[in-house]
Amino acid sequence: MGRQPDAAPLLIACALGIEHLALRLGERGGASGPVTVVRTGMGPRAAERSVGRVLADPALAGAAVLATGFCAGLAPGMHPGDLVVAEETRDPRGTVTCTGTAPLVEELTRALPGRTVHTGPLTGSDHVVRGQERSDLRATGAIAVDMESAATLLSAVRAGERPVAAVRVVVDAPEHELVRIGTVRGGISAFRVLRSVLPTFFEWHRNVLLPRR
Repeated sequence: MGRQPDAAPLLIACALGIEHLALRLGERGGASGPVTVVRTGMGPRAAERSVGRVLADPALAGAAVLATGFCAGLAPGMHPGDLVVAEETRDPRGTVTCTGTAPLVEELTRALPGRTVHTGPLTGSDHVVRGQERSDLRATGAIAVDMESAATLLSAVRAGERPVAAVRVVVDAPEHELVRIGTVRGGISAFRVLRSVLPTFFEWHRNVLLPRR
C-alpha cells in the first residue's frame, strides 16, 4: 500500500556535526512520512537561512519542523543529559508556540526512563551564555537557552502554517558548566541521550498528523 497523502514530511534541524552524528546513529525506523535531517550550522542566522532554503522545496510544503540538539540549562538542579521540551521558543524577533508538547513529554518520559524532562520557554541567543547572563535569562522565565531553536521555528512558521516543536538535551547547566562539548562526562551523556530520541520524534510526528485525518 502507498503512503497516505496526508502523511506530511518531517524536518528535523540541528546545528552541530556532533548533533547530526548522534541523530544519524539513532534508530531511523517508524516515521509516518518522509524524514529530512538537516545540519543548519551554528547560530540563529545560519539556522534561519538553512531552514528557509530547505522549506522552499515543494516536496517539504507543510512539513512538520522539530529543532533539536544540545542546550544550556538555566534552572538550578538541571543536569547534563536532562531533556528540555519547549512550550514556546523566544528571541528578540518574536515567540513561537510549540505543537503537541504534552504527548511529546509523555513519550520522552516513557522512552527514556530515569531522564528528567523539563518543560517551559526556550530562549534564543546569538552567543554562548555564561555566568550572570544565564541568571538574567532565567529571570525572564526561560528554562534553557540555545542558539538555533528560536530562529528555526520562526523561519518555519513564516514559511507557512505547520506543526513545530523543539527538544533539546542539556549539556551545560548552572552547576555543571562545560568548556567543550564531548570532552567531559556531561557531553558524552548528552550525546547518548540525543542518539536515543528519534523514535519519540516520529511518534510526535504521528500525533500531530492525527487531527488532519
